[in-house]
Amino acid sequence: MKIDVYSPTIRRKEMDAVLTAMVEERIGPGERSKILIQTAKEQLLFDYALSLRSPVAALHLALKALNAKAGQAVIISALSPKYYLQVLQDMQLRPLFCDVTYDIPVMNRELIENIVNKKQEDTHICAIVLYHTLGFVPDTALISELGIPVIEDISQSYGSWFQLGSKKRKEDADAANGKNEKEEQQATARIDGVFCILGLEERDMLTSGGGALLFAMNRKDANALRAFSGIANEYCLPDINAALAVVQFKEIQRNIERRRDIAEVFMQAILPLAARTKHKRFIPISESEYCNYSFSLVLETGLKDVIAYAKKKEIEIENAFENTIAGSGLCTECPVSNSLCLRTVLFPMYPRLRSQDVERISRLIMTLP
Repeated sequence: MKIDVYSPTIRRKEMDAVLTAMVEERIGPGERSKILIQTAKEQLLFDYALSLRSPVAALHLALKALNAKAGQAVIISALSPKYYLQVLQDMQLRPLFCDVTYDIPVMNRELIENIVNKKQEDTHICAIVLYHTLGFVPDTALISELGIPVIEDISQSYGSWFQLGSKKRKEDADAANGKNEKEEQQATARIDGVFCILGLEERDMLTSGGGALLFAMNRKDANALRAFSGIANEYCLPDINAALAVVQFKEIQRNIERRRDIAEVFMQAILPLAARTKHKRFIPISESEYCNYSFSLVLETGLKDVIAYAKKKEIEIENAFENTIAGSGLCTECPVSNSLCLRTVLFPMYPRLRSQDVERISRLIMTLP
């Protein structure tokens, strides 16, 4: 049986939540959207958030909240999603494409400083948008020291930048009933951007079937987002989607642990491969803080032979950066990004993989040409 490169992790809990919303005939923006924000806040500890129908709307509003004006420039990674470019064009903002590193496919401070130093004198940079490509996290704190407002996009990295720990919290209802304090999971987040986008699209770490959260961690930055609190319902996430996302938040630790277990099997498969080829993987700074959004390999040569070999084994693999700006051939001055676009593949890597499928993929990795 063919193994697809991607499959959203939708279990019975998610299905039941969506069906309940449908039965109650509450599918437009409403109470479940508020519950989603509260659920996310318990993990991320942000000050204020908007739940929106798409990450496109989230990026647009984040730039508006920074008072981005036509003609100004925004620094983005060459490996950002293609929709970034459309948003900037619609807002008449100028994209400044930044290359990434070979170690992990994200921008760093040195590369961004090069862009800033090369810009024309009359170019005003109003923002840097840091996309956490394939779940890898750039050093936002160091980049923020440049004094340019930073928007972080954690759509693929949810779980990479925090560790779940135990924190005691007393529920109001429990306190009223004289019950003991209850142990709950709480996230310790490292988010240094002015605003943060958490996409909820099909291929993001968490999914609502489409949508995004746009949030600010502190009160000062949150005030700028509160200006959009009365935004039309047509911009807001429907309850039917929010119901799905609430369960995704509650199941995230289980799913990350499953991803980690699969990744350990794949990493063992790389050992004999590395002995006879120059295929390599991106190495996170800390394996324990990587969400294992994907399992990727940077190939010694091009993609064609490896993809064809996997197809014979009925396993789908794909170009990791096909749907990025560089993957569309629009970043001629970003050599590392362009090279990675031609040589990086993604293997199936999601919690719903069966043990026998994990073993099949492991054998494929071990025997790659």
